[in-house]
Amino acid sequence: MNFSSISNNNVVGRLLRQPLRLIPDRTPMLILQGRLRGKRWLAGSHTHGCWLGSYENEKQKLFESAVKEGDVVFDIGANVGFYTMLASVLVGPSGRVHAFEPVPRNIRFLNDHLRLNRMSNVEVIEAAVSDESGETCLDDSPGSAMGYVSAVGTLKVKAVAIDDLVAQGAIAPPDCVKIDVEGGEVLVLSGAKSVLEKCHPKIFLATHGPEVHRQSCDFLQSLGYQLEAIGSRTVRETDELIAYCH
Repeated sequence: MNFSSISNNNVVGRLLRQPLRLIPDRTPMLILQGRLRGKRWLAGSHTHGCWLGSYENEKQKLFESAVKEGDVVFDIGANVGFYTMLASVLVGPSGRVHAFEPVPRNIRFLNDHLRLNRMSNVEVIEAAVSDESGETCLDDSPGSAMGYVSAVGTLKVKAVAIDDLVAQGAIAPPDCVKIDVEGGEVLVLSGAKSVLEKCHPKIFLATHGPEVHRQSCDFLQSLGYQLEAIGSRTVRETDELIAYCH
């Protein structure tokens, strides 16, 4: 059941969510449905939809159909690890997941989730992904789930470019990439141009803002990618899309 589809803007939705507020933070909850069913999730780390199993329901199902056993998956903007955990289960012991996350609070929850579920096929890379390696600043004032690369940010973090890591042999090229970086999408894609041109991984991309969306779509199409919207909106209107090459 897609619990997350029940709006909190009506009386029924608000009533159904009332008991969830009584759950203490960091309580290990069993995930109720989906491929992560039976895994443990720490309450308060992110939305309750994660342990209810209905978080981003349509995207989650498309991700499940895209990732195969033995794949290499990059989770760029891993947050506290829902898609990292999902990828870990999907790729199995012969696959590998690289989870990129720069925000310290998120990294702690991410590592806790991996330990709690004994997921050993995941490498956490504590860095922001950008167009070049070095150091960058994040503005995490909107909240830990919405931190973004900004020249006026106060949180200094390590920055990595995907092309650099793959060229150095630090990580294998990906079969699938999930990107959710709160406005830094063009920087991530630019820093992975060589890998995208050579390897054509399937990409799950969340965009933030119409100009970033347009630039991201133009960049991917210039590399031969086809774009599909997730959900009922068009590619131009959506902020969630899948990019792939035949």
